[in-house]
Amino acid sequence: MRRLPFITFEGSEGSGKSTQVQRLAARLERSGVPHLVTREPGGTPIGETIRELLQFASHNSSMTPEAELLLFEASRSQLVREIIKPALERGICVIADRFFDSTTVYQGAARKLDRETVERLNVFAVGDCIPNVTFVLDIDAATAKSRMQKPRRRDRMEQEPEEFYESVREA
Repeated sequence: MRRLPFITFEGSEGSGKSTQVQRLAARLERSGVPHLVTREPGGTPIGETIRELLQFASHNSSMTPEAELLLFEASRSQLVREIIKPALERGICVIADRFFDSTTVYQGAARKLDRETVERLNVFAVGDCIPNVTFVLDIDAATAKSRMQKPRRRDRMEQEPEEFYESVREA
């Protein structure tokens, strides 16, 4: 069976990742290519619970960068083993809205955690499940912030100061 690619989209909040994921999925659908779309954190029942905790829990303003890192890795590990690897093994193209590059940038660079530790945990979480291609969407912090002003439930990451997003972009 031919293995289809594992494709990830990365970029800061408001960069258009979800839009591009949807466009690619629609194109694959029209072409009859079997595919699966997932996101991080989330994509599994455990991952969605972690997502809610990371993004919206009332006590998350006191979450340490280390706890945040471990929660992202836990969600990713579950997603890889429960969804991504089995889909790839069945010949399904997987498209992910974020993967380990986000953790390297957000928790490593922007939260200033040790990059080597972050990368080791990334490897531990994903094993040999590495994307075939990653698209990085670049956007300046001011444009990203203006895109995030649309009325909706804003998560914790979307409430970071502009300097945080500049760190993300530089990384």
